[in-house]
Amino acid sequence: MRPATLLILGASGDLTSRLLLPALGQLLQREPARELRLRGAGSDRWTRKRWQDAVRTAFASADAEDAYDRVTDTDYTHADITQVDDLKQLLEPITGPVVIYFAVPPAVTVAACEALRKVKLPDDTMLALEKPFGDDEASAASLNQTLLRLVPEDHIFRVDHFLGRATTLNVLGVRFANRVVEPLWSAEHVRSVLVRFDESLALENRARYYDHAGAMVDMLQSHLLQVLAILTMEPPATLGDRDLRGAKTAALRATRIWEDNPVRFSRRARYTAGTIGDDKIPSYVDEPGVDPSRETESLAEITCEVRTSRWAGVPFTLRSGKAIVPNTAEIVVVFREVRHLPDGFGGTPGDGGVLRFSLGPDAMSLELNVNGGEDPFALHRRTLGVDLGPGRTRAYTEVLSELLDGDVTLSVGADAAEECWRILQPVRDAWRRGDVPLEEYPAGSRGPADWPTS
Repeated sequence: MRPATLLILGASGDLTSRLLLPALGQLLQREPARELRLRGAGSDRWTRKRWQDAVRTAFASADAEDAYDRVTDTDYTHADITQVDDLKQLLEPITGPVVIYFAVPPAVTVAACEALRKVKLPDDTMLALEKPFGDDEASAASLNQTLLRLVPEDHIFRVDHFLGRATTLNVLGVRFANRVVEPLWSAEHVRSVLVRFDESLALENRARYYDHAGAMVDMLQSHLLQVLAILTMEPPATLGDRDLRGAKTAALRATRIWEDNPVRFSRRARYTAGTIGDDKIPSYVDEPGVDPSRETESLAEITCEVRTSRWAGVPFTLRSGKAIVPNTAEIVVVFREVRHLPDGFGGTPGDGGVLRFSLGPDAMSLELNVNGGEDPFALHRRTLGVDLGPGRTRAYTEVLSELLDGDVTLSVGADAAEECWRILQPVRDAWRRGDVPLEEYPAGSRGPADWPTS
C-alpha cells in the first residue's frame, strides 16, 4: 500500500461526516498497515480541534475508534476552493501521492477544477468527483476535457458508491462464475429486469441539492444505469479497470429509452403529506427550501432497452423514489416461461422463475416452480434463498480503498458518464415540455396506486 494524503474539499459538509469519514475509519481498521495523512478544507471556519473531534466522532460511528491513531497527521484549513491562491496554499505543502476528494456541490467542483489549472499539482495526484457529473451530455464532456488538462484519465475517479456495494459486485460472480446462470443471461431466457431503489427517507433537509436534481438525476442517471451496465455488459477479458469500464460503456452506448418513446415509457411523481412510522411527513412542496414551480419529482421510473443481440426485446425498468414504504432496493430478473409444459401439471407456472438480488439487507433468492404436496402434480412456487449478510464493508470503504491505491476499477469512465446523460435526455426534454404528467402519492405509501409494485 502506498502512503498517501487524502485532501477532502468540503470537509465540514454532510457527505464527509455521514459517509466519507466513517468509511475511512472502517478502512483504516480493516487495513492497519495503511499509512495516511488526512487534510480537510472547507468554507466553515473550523479549528483544528473541531475537525479532529469530527473525525473521531465519525470513526466511532463506524465502530472504528482505534483507527484514529492510524492517521499519521490531520488538520483543517478554512479555504475558498474556487480561488487559485487558496488552492495553492492547500496543495503546495503536500508531497507524494495525494487524492483530492471533491465533497462539494457540482457547480463548486467545476469552478474548483478550473482554478486548479493554474495550480501546480503534486506528483501522482488523483481527483475524485461525486455525482452528478455535469448536468447534461455537453457539460459532462466539457468537464472531462477540463480534468484531462489536469491529470490523465487513469487518475480520475468519478465516484458512484453503488459500484462498491457488496451485492452489486456479487452480480458479477453470479453472472460469470455459475454454469447454471451464465448460459441463461440473454433475451432468449430473460423476460424482463427491474432495478429498483425505493426508500422511506423523505427529503431530510437536502432541498439545496435534491430540488435541482430530483429522483431521475439523483438515482437513475448515475447509480441505476451503472447497475444496468453491469447486468447487460458482455463478459470482459479481465476485471481490470480498462476491460471492466470498457464493457460497461459499450452496454450503455447500446441503451435507449424503450421504443424511443419517453412519453409512454417514463413516469414521475412526488409525495404529498403522509405518515412514515410515527413521523408525520409534509408534502414535498412544503419541505423547507423547495421551490414548487420546479415540479421536481421524488419518484421516477423509466423503461429502457439494450440494443444488442444479447438483450434485444428485454425491457429494463429503472425506478427510484423517496418517502415510500417499505424500503425496497433490489434487482429482479424474471425468466421466460418454458417453451412446453407437459399436460397433467396442475396450476399455471407463469414465468420460468425469478432471480432476485436484495440490496440491504444483502440477499439473493431464486423463485422456482416445483410440484408436490397433496396433489403430486400441482405446481407451487418455492424460494431458495441465501443471506449475504450486511456486507463486509461500507460501499464508500471500497471506494476509498481503490482511490488510495490509485486504482480506478470501481469508478465511472469518461465515456460512461456522458452516455448516461445521453440516455436520459429525451426523458428530461419530455418532462420539461410537460408531456409526462407529474403524479402524486402519499408519503408512506408504495407510490401512485396505479403503478405496479413488483
